[in-house]
Amino acid sequence: MSLSEQFHTDDLHPIDIVEHIAAHHEWDFDRVADDQIAMAVEAQWRTYSITLAWSGFDETLRLICTFEMEPPEEKLPLIYETLNRTNDMCWAGAFTYWSEQRLMVYRYGLVMGGGQIVAADQIDKLIGAAVSSAERFYPAFQLVAWGDQSPADAMQVAMAEAYGRA
Repeated sequence: MSLSEQFHTDDLHPIDIVEHIAAHHEWDFDRVADDQIAMAVEAQWRTYSITLAWSGFDETLRLICTFEMEPPEEKLPLIYETLNRTNDMCWAGAFTYWSEQRLMVYRYGLVMGGGQIVAADQIDKLIGAAVSSAERFYPAFQLVAWGDQSPADAMQVAMAEAYGRA
């Protein structure tokens, strides 16, 4: 049964739907406010902090997926080059580095204009895409920051997505 089939979303707030998805996946979460939820999603490389916030005014569900990263100061120009290369490969969302907070950030805004209603499957896929992107590019960021790899060489790790199962 899909997540959408478990309940009707017509009368639910988008963050209520996110809360249901987090509970369904047994992720740790905290309903920060009526319009915001924060959760921790464990993956292969690390646990990612994900925050989703709803803006009724903009009719946008904003996702921010972060992980700590403290590259040496002299590596920042190479990290920024790696970010540019990474964003060229992202179909949806984009990465940035918040140097003050020492966080690598993946951001995406799902615009639901005209009174559209967001579906649970749509949000679940959005969260999955964020984690998948972070997992895909995490090794490249690490190789540039700590492995003395050039951005071009480090990106070879993230060039091809795996399909199927071994």
